[in-house]
Amino acid sequence: MNEQQLLDLVWEAADSKKAVDLIALDLKGISLIADYFVICHGNSETQVQAIATDIRKKAEAAGVRVRGLEGMDKARWVLVDLGDVVAHVFHRDEREYYRLEKLWSDAKAVERV
Repeated sequence: MNEQQLLDLVWEAADSKKAVDLIALDLKGISLIADYFVICHGNSETQVQAIATDIRKKAEAAGVRVRGLEGMDKARWVLVDLGDVVAHVFHRDEREYYRLEKLWSDAKAVERV
């Protein structure tokens, strides 16, 4: 699976669980961490866990190795590391506090159709 297909998979998984304010940032040439960040939030801990779980399950079903899954216990900021794509699933309050989009403002938002 190439990075664009992986990005699509993560986006669709998050969207299927009604993730709020989905954004994908293109980090190529800016960071060595990943090629893309997908950032979104849920309005409750349950929704945050559901979004992250669906991303993990769909990635594993597609044969993608989940390199890391952090934050599921408190479900305030869950990070799903899939290598080229890293998903950040926030609780609404934490997203407003950390403002990753602002931190990575040099990255271009990826247009989604």
